[in-house]
Amino acid sequence: MTHSSNKTALVIGATGSFGAHAAQAMIKHGWIIRALARDPVAAAAKAGPRTPIEWVKGDAMDAASVRAAAEGVSVIVHAANPPGYRNWKGTVLPMMESTIAAAKAVGARVVLPGNVYNYAPDAGGHIAEGAPQAPVTRKGKIRVEMERRLATSGVKSLILRSGDFFGPAAPNSAFGWLTTRSKDRVTGVYAPGAAAHAFAYMPDLAETLARLLDAEDRLADVDSFHFRGHLLADGELGASMRRVTRQPQLKIAAFPWIVVWAAAPFVETFRELLEMRYLWNREIGLSQARLEAFLGDVPATPLDTAVRATVHDLGCLVEDAPYAATACASASMAPTM
Repeated sequence: MTHSSNKTALVIGATGSFGAHAAQAMIKHGWIIRALARDPVAAAAKAGPRTPIEWVKGDAMDAASVRAAAEGVSVIVHAANPPGYRNWKGTVLPMMESTIAAAKAVGARVVLPGNVYNYAPDAGGHIAEGAPQAPVTRKGKIRVEMERRLATSGVKSLILRSGDFFGPAAPNSAFGWLTTRSKDRVTGVYAPGAAAHAFAYMPDLAETLARLLDAEDRLADVDSFHFRGHLLADGELGASMRRVTRQPQLKIAAFPWIVVWAAAPFVETFRELLEMRYLWNREIGLSQARLEAFLGDVPATPLDTAVRATVHDLGCLVEDAPYAATACASASMAPTM
């Protein structure tokens, strides 16, 4: 078990995709969850009354509030991210430093959700944990620096790398800009590139994290694992969406990169998206051989089941429309990854 059975964790970014799912999975595994929020009342309302989280007022950019919130915890899940790609340079590393300082003070392990930004476009489809990190983008270089600071800080750490997030309650999911939607149905799917692309179904990824933390006694002080998820070849997502929505003629179209390119001078999110376009044109996937050897059984929801849960959460299944929490929103050209 974890740190002499101290199963209290601080989640930073608990209203985001990874943080919210990580908190839910850890609660199921017996963890007491504390979460940092600039507005605890709003965060608690968003999470819902059935989510037993202790919300603490604070900001990931404020080292003192992170340190105060971390008192008595054995794990800090660092799931903080600037929304919509904005100001990575000015926020990502200071937030990481706040978490590292808090972890040092209380003796906690830091959990960091990683991604494939660290690797070169020619890294291939089966990248192992020890593969060379040769980022070609600004965000990739920042991710490498985050991991370097964490690894050399003297605190215990666990990095769980994966592909693009998707699933229910994943507000920044790529599905938001890979689909067009109207009223109670999906009306089309975009194909942004010809290469296979890595996706991580959030409930599976979060459950994987919870299982890793249950095996604290076998983790190295500085450890990392790769979660392969779904490496979808060109056309696989569209085919799944057709099956799930029961629309065999659902439109599949090339993503309008020209629109993103034209708007990029005025929209920071679009400029950042263009920088990461290579991820859709080159196959970059993760090998989870080490994860399988460590856990034995890695959560793996079938693709159609995962896509269905995601589309249902958007309120975009015709048969589910009367019961959807929110109406199926029309898609907007505001991609985030």
